[in-house]
Amino acid sequence: MTRYVKKVSDKAGLPPGTAVHIGERKPGRVRVRVLDYDRDQATEHEIHDIREVFRFRDTPSVSWISIDGLHDIRLIEQLGAHFGFHPLFLEDIVNTASRPKIEDFESYVFIVFKMLSEDCYDGRKIVSEHVSLIFSERYVISFQEREGDMFDSIRQRIISAAGSLRKKGADYLAYRLMDAVVDNYFALIESIGEQVDDTEDLLLNRPEKDTIHVIHRLKSENLFLHKFIFPLRDILSYLERGESDLVKHETGVYFRDVYDHTIQIMDNIETLRDVLSGMMDIYLSSMSNRMNEVMKVLTVFASLFIPLTFLVGVYGMNFDYMPELHWRWAYPVLWIVMVGMGVCLLVFFRKKKWL
Repeated sequence: MTRYVKKVSDKAGLPPGTAVHIGERKPGRVRVRVLDYDRDQATEHEIHDIREVFRFRDTPSVSWISIDGLHDIRLIEQLGAHFGFHPLFLEDIVNTASRPKIEDFESYVFIVFKMLSEDCYDGRKIVSEHVSLIFSERYVISFQEREGDMFDSIRQRIISAAGSLRKKGADYLAYRLMDAVVDNYFALIESIGEQVDDTEDLLLNRPEKDTIHVIHRLKSENLFLHKFIFPLRDILSYLERGESDLVKHETGVYFRDVYDHTIQIMDNIETLRDVLSGMMDIYLSSMSNRMNEVMKVLTVFASLFIPLTFLVGVYGMNFDYMPELHWRWAYPVLWIVMVGMGVCLLVFFRKKKWL
C-alpha cells in the first residue's frame, strides 16, 4: 500500500510551509550542479556550497541548476530564501507524495510532476521519482530524488551545442525536460502493452492459476500510470495556452506538442484499462466454464450410479422372503439389468448432448 499512498503523518500538527522530507531517504550527499550557457559557450560547475549558486540568479545567460537529492532540508531552504520562493513550494518540493501541479507567479513558474521508470530487477515494477521544476526568464532549477536519469542526454546536448537548445531561453529548457519525461511514458506504455498481449495469449490458450495475479499486477501498474500522468495533462494545457508571461509564443507550440503526446498516452491507458477489465472477465468465465465441465462429468457419473445403487441397496437387504435371492440366474440377470441401465443412460445423455 505504501507504493500508492505514502506516509505523510510526519507533517501532522506542523505550521503550513514547514518543509519535511516525505519519502525514501537516499544515501549520500545532495549533488548540486550548474550548467550555464548561451549561444557561444556552455560551462558546467560542480557546487559544494549552495551559496555558490546564488550568483547565477541574475546572469544574462541561461543557468540550469540541478539538485539531486531532497533530504537536505537546510540546503533547499537556503536556496528558496535567496531566490524568493514561497515556503509552500519548498514544502511540495521535499514532499514526494505531492500531486503533480503548476503554480504561476509573476517572476517564476513552479511545476511538480513524476518521472516514471521500470525496475526490471524487482519484477518489472514501475517506480516513480518526484521531480520539481522552477523556471524564470534566465534560470531553471530542477529538484530530483536521485542522481542519474534521462536528463543526462539533454545536458550533453547543451555542452556539445547539438540542436537548438543553446539558442533558446529557459522556458525551452523546461519544455525539453518535460518532453524527455513524457517520451519515457511511451516506453512504459509499450512495455505494459507487450505484457498485456502475452498475458492475453496465455489466457486464451492455457489459463493458469497465476494468470489472475499477473492481470491484477498489470491493472495496478496501469492505475499507477493514470494517477501521475492524468494531472500532467492540465499542467501542459496551461503552458501551451500561453497564459504565463514566462512562456514565449514560439515555445508554446512545443508545449502543445507535448500536450498532444500526453493525450495520446491517456488514450492508451484507457484502452489498456478496458482490455485488462475484459481479460479479468474472460479469466473468471474460463474458470467458471472449467468448473462447469468438471461438475457435468461428475453429475453424469453420479446419474449412472443412482439406479445401480438403488438396485444394489434393494438386494442388499437382509430379508428372508425375497424370491429373487433363490433364483439360479438372479445374479447374472441383475448384472445384465445394471449394465443395460447404464448403457441406456449413456445413450440418453449423448442424445441430449449432455455428454
